[in-house]
Amino acid sequence: MVYKKITLIGSSDESFDAAVDNAVDRAEETLNNVHWVEVVEMGVEVASVEGREYQVEVEVAFQLDE
Repeated sequence: MVYKKITLIGSSDESFDAAVDNAVDRAEETLNNVHWVEVVEMGVEVASVEGREYQVEVEVAFQLDE
């Protein structure tokens, strides 16, 4: 088996958990064989948004087709 990793950034105005869920949901919609996700970095943007925007950088690993 061979896996590939890509980096995605998820965001949410609710929480870090919701930001991760958004990134994972999007990955599963567009990629086949998603196996795991690693949270690399977390941050909150406060300058250019009205409230807070929670952001997470995740690495998504998926199995390549044979």
